[in-house]
Amino acid sequence: MTSAPQVKIPATYMRGGTSKGVFFSLTDLPERCQVPGEARDNLLLRVIGSPDPYGKQTDGMGGATSSTSKTVIVAKSSQADHDVDYLFGQVAIDRPFVDWSGNCGNLTAAVGAFAIMSGLVEPPKIPENGVCTVRIWQQNIGKTIIAQVPITNGEVQETGNFELDGVTFPAAEVPVEFIEPVDPSEAMFPTGNLVDQLEVPGIGTFNATLINAGIPTIFLDAAEIGYLGTELQDDINNSAEKLAYFENIRTAGALKMGLINHPDEAKTRQHTPKVAFVAPAQSYQASSGKLISADDIDINVRALSMGKLHHAMMGTAAVAIASAAAIPGTVVNSAAGGGERESIVFGHPSGTLKVGAKASDIDGQWRIDKAVMSRSARLLMEGRVAVPADSF
Repeated sequence: MTSAPQVKIPATYMRGGTSKGVFFSLTDLPERCQVPGEARDNLLLRVIGSPDPYGKQTDGMGGATSSTSKTVIVAKSSQADHDVDYLFGQVAIDRPFVDWSGNCGNLTAAVGAFAIMSGLVEPPKIPENGVCTVRIWQQNIGKTIIAQVPITNGEVQETGNFELDGVTFPAAEVPVEFIEPVDPSEAMFPTGNLVDQLEVPGIGTFNATLINAGIPTIFLDAAEIGYLGTELQDDINNSAEKLAYFENIRTAGALKMGLINHPDEAKTRQHTPKVAFVAPAQSYQASSGKLISADDIDINVRALSMGKLHHAMMGTAAVAIASAAAIPGTVVNSAAGGGERESIVFGHPSGTLKVGAKASDIDGQWRIDKAVMSRSARLLMEGRVAVPADSF
């Protein structure tokens, strides 16, 4: 039997926010993988170590969670007034599937730094000391994102004292702006309602805010579905019954939002929509053991990603939280106490996060001008990733 050699591809392993993934420059990929298709998907699956029936991704770069089973492809931008194009692939752990349906807001924080390090940002834009503004075109959703990357002595500054709950060590702060996360010509609320009656077959009917801002998200009232809003991962992820319950809700919401036409399609669209539940501020102990006081937050939020309760909060879901909180009458806004607001501090399993969004009502239609949050990013390893030549 002839064995296939390994192909070695330039790659960078980076943390962005509370996620990490394998980053590639588009032109470093094998030629047949520089375009969308089966070859590209198969390559990324093998890089990450999927599909893995053991659920560990031992034979790849993945970390066996939705937050660590991620890939990014960056290229010089094809769009005017942008520096780079950013394409995100969420790799399933136990199935041969790469989901291209949405963005990763956390890894967005690392895209600017990667682009600068990889020579994809024009040198005149990079100061000797200060901040480099990187304009990113997010290809999955067709939106503009602006990352403010700190620069020291002409290089990306990665270390610092900015602390982000869900990340062990402090690093340099990277403010990220999501410009018009909802296109003015599109409906932020696909059903036209701030709150819908979401009927979930075999389970019940619940009040839900179905919003498309940052990423399509289904927001539920925690108490209405029998939860407190202070749950940690083990409270949900260790129960197949609970996970199936939330997947049924996600499927029903996807249908109502018009994202799928048949329940079976939800299986091939795991990354979107997200499902989250909210509750008024309550004190709780975070997964790190840190006590989160109700006095320090406006609301509790728990969200599921790729079928599991997230250990912190997806960046794109944080945009959805900020957007929904800014609009009076939504499930999120009501849980936070109602009224108008331009920022919110929410509690998640790992701690807290502050996000902002500016909403405006124009002729009866809500729009979000931009959403803002601070994350951090750090290069973990750079070099070449090896995959068998016959795997893609």
